[in-house]
Amino acid sequence: MKFPKVQSLKDIAEIIGCHYIGSDDFPVYGMNEIHVVTPGDIVFVDHPKYYDKALQSAATIVLINKEVDCPEGKALLISDDPFRDFNKLSRHFRPFQEANVSIAASAVIGEGTVIQPNCFVGHNVTIGANCIIHSNVSIYDNTVIGDNVIIHAGTILGADAFYYKKRPEGFDQLLSCGRVVIEDNVGIGALCTIDKGVTGDTTIGAGTKMDNQVHVGHDTVIGKKCLIAAQTGIAGCVIIEDEVTLWGQVGTTSGITIGAKAVVMGQTGVTKSIEGGKSYFGTPIEESREKLKQLANIKRIPEILKSLKP
Repeated sequence: MKFPKVQSLKDIAEIIGCHYIGSDDFPVYGMNEIHVVTPGDIVFVDHPKYYDKALQSAATIVLINKEVDCPEGKALLISDDPFRDFNKLSRHFRPFQEANVSIAASAVIGEGTVIQPNCFVGHNVTIGANCIIHSNVSIYDNTVIGDNVIIHAGTILGADAFYYKKRPEGFDQLLSCGRVVIEDNVGIGALCTIDKGVTGDTTIGAGTKMDNQVHVGHDTVIGKKCLIAAQTGIAGCVIIEDEVTLWGQVGTTSGITIGAKAVVMGQTGVTKSIEGGKSYFGTPIEESREKLKQLANIKRIPEILKSLKP
């Protein structure tokens, strides 16, 4: 997420009430998670295991819970609770805006687009031309939808990321201030849920078609012309390249890549990154031809054991 205008390091430190290392006027352009940071961004880190990764990332401002040597060309914000203070910044720069109408006055809706009754369209939403938004669809703030998109009844675009920190008193949610971006010619079935990015975008590429009851986690990027069948669950921060097919009830872990033109058969658990251009099946996941051979051989075990008896 980029801020409306460039902030100074001193200004940011005053917002969250913390000590800093760097010049008062060190420029701060925005804040992001580590997988999408660019120069000028704040990234937060609160575990020694990830200190080096954060300090060596593209981010030039590191919100950290220990005073460490500051890399050249960067600045540090020293906090006793970086997770809490990252949330403070989210609230400050993108606070929750209450709605009092079904379609916000700030929404921009393209020519020829039809929005059926009982839909909600939030603040600063953009919907392109010639779309059909069926009844009871909820489109949260800042969502971007391209041209010729069809969204079926009951779908929700832009709910919060499923991202929590465990504390003694319970789970503390990392606030989401990213967006959902739906490109041109996408079809989304009924009762789908697509979560917004924590600070970046959850993106559905042009020409992709999704069946009913598909879930897409935060910051996932789905490529162009993919097919995703019913009851598939895609975790956060997944990259699905172009022309991938996921059949029904596929589930994925987070942070993996599914290569272009891969085909994943129904009820497969995608527990690791997989190459494109191949067919996969099973849990743990394997190439489908090999997995089916294994299943066939399992059926032969009684026969094999019988043949081994004296």
